[in-house]
Amino acid sequence: MISPARPIRLWLGICLRSTRWQVRGSARSRRLLTTAHQGTVVAFWHRSLTLSPALWFWARRIEPALRLRVLISRNRDGQLISQTVRPWDIIGIHGSSGRKGKDKGGASVLRVALKELRNGALVAITPDGPRGPAEQVQPGTVALSRLAKCAVVPMGLSCSGLRLPSWDGLAFPLPFGHGAMVAGAPLFQPDAETLQDALRAVSQQADILVQRQKRSLADRLWHLTGTLLAPALTIMLRIRLHRGKEIRTRLRERMGLGAPSRPAGPLLWVHAASVGETLSALPLVEALLQKQPDLHVLFTTATVTGSDIVARHASSGDRLIHQFIPHDVPRWVRRFLKHWRPDGVVFVESELWPGMVSACYRRGIPVMLVNGRLSDCSARRWARVPRLAKRMLSRLAWVAARGPEDALRFRALGASPVFEDGDLKQDAPPLPYDEKELARLKALIGSRPVFVAASTHPGEETLILAAAARARRTQPDLLTIIVPRHPVRGAELAAEFGLPRRSTGATPDAATPVWLADTLGELGLFYRLADRCLIGNSLCGNGGGHNPFEPLRLGTSTATGPLMQNWRDAMSTLSGVVHSVQDMESLAQWIVTSLPAVTEARCNHPVVNRLRDRILGMIEE
Repeated sequence: MISPARPIRLWLGICLRSTRWQVRGSARSRRLLTTAHQGTVVAFWHRSLTLSPALWFWARRIEPALRLRVLISRNRDGQLISQTVRPWDIIGIHGSSGRKGKDKGGASVLRVALKELRNGALVAITPDGPRGPAEQVQPGTVALSRLAKCAVVPMGLSCSGLRLPSWDGLAFPLPFGHGAMVAGAPLFQPDAETLQDALRAVSQQADILVQRQKRSLADRLWHLTGTLLAPALTIMLRIRLHRGKEIRTRLRERMGLGAPSRPAGPLLWVHAASVGETLSALPLVEALLQKQPDLHVLFTTATVTGSDIVARHASSGDRLIHQFIPHDVPRWVRRFLKHWRPDGVVFVESELWPGMVSACYRRGIPVMLVNGRLSDCSARRWARVPRLAKRMLSRLAWVAARGPEDALRFRALGASPVFEDGDLKQDAPPLPYDEKELARLKALIGSRPVFVAASTHPGEETLILAAAARARRTQPDLLTIIVPRHPVRGAELAAEFGLPRRSTGATPDAATPVWLADTLGELGLFYRLADRCLIGNSLCGNGGGHNPFEPLRLGTSTATGPLMQNWRDAMSTLSGVVHSVQDMESLAQWIVTSLPAVTEARCNHPVVNRLRDRILGMIEE
């Protein structure tokens, strides 16, 4: 006659091994569960007993030397459980608490469990078992932890399946589902109430993680769209490579492939789209690494220039790892998250993708948005798809907006909680530059006054050139340097206005009125050459502006046009420091006006420390 333990073991093995498990919770507890010869009590509710082998499968993959023991009752059901799990090297210790004066081996099992703990085994116990009441801690677990003087790790276990009509609603797993294991913070000699509250909390978290796996119609549509677009995105990557916007040897990173090994310990994923966001995020990364010595940061960017800035950082390659962010294709994002397993995600400014946010949410990875920026135009676009916007933003752990206006827009679209910590770019370091090149250009320019029009957009160059021509009536030796936001426009601008281009090797001489600086990542160089500058994307068209803190931090007198709506909070902070010009005439007048020296004092605020503490608090939960 075949023992019923065999089909039960076969069914559990198929179900538990085919389930996609997430392991979350306290990093300290996870280390305890995967450290041999430590001696730790593992507690979970009796209803999760059928799921507990999955915990052992996970722990033994990490540390094969673990010895696993589980307290099981002496009755027939206990014997069946013991026979079922023994081939998995899970050894039962038989006995249970006494009832109505009857000795059920409780004292004996306690002595054996203590011996196993002192010999370094993991000992699992169901504090409400074997007969309940359900989710009520019985005295045995408390007594065991106090006598052993070791940690108790409360575990929440949940997966796709059914609940049997037993006294505790025993879990009946189904194959190819989703599961979650949540480790609570280790407890030392807890009382019954403390352990009970901890077990209820982690069990609830595990149930929520499993529920999160259920995709809505919007999730499914986004998943389908990303999957269908994958071939087109692959072609686009090849086109970008041909245009010099990708690195051939790192193209696979865009598909979630080709990554180095994940470092041990806590890992925070920080994503910044390009140069400006990267520069503003790096001081925050430095503060995080300094505050938590065992932390590693995975820093992703969308552009090559952003990767260059990360590569020049002092911690790069050690505790700071750079990767290019994969496109929002479900299969590519899944690969990325499966490999890196981040403990938390920080997106900078407005870099939010529904697929990525959803994938992190389903895995229980907290997603935080810092320096949150939501322009009027972006808010209107998201408002056209309110359900998608609310579903995505409500999945964020929190949003730290740049200021009151951005915070109001985020709240209106469904984000909560939303903090107003200030603009992270106020704490950004000065833009980088090449010292030798600065000295060379200063020697060429001499004592000529220099006006820089930075990050200009189409239509602005015509107004700027007209204003510069008028200003040269007062200052004939004025040198105007135009730095287009997108250097690829250099050839077009040079042909239209007859300008010498830096990208072709042209340099300004004593007779050069205008020089076109159509190169990438050199704005710090040109701001240091300037006596005064204009922030582009603010004079005409839709506008919106660019970062006014960058030139001010270098002591450069700064003006903007009237269209700085994306930086309203910053402009309010910098009132009286940044000059506003309305048109070509007022710009020409400002260029030749004598100005007081600029101090950087109003550009520095303690935004970084507030964000650092909030992020570390989230990933340590």
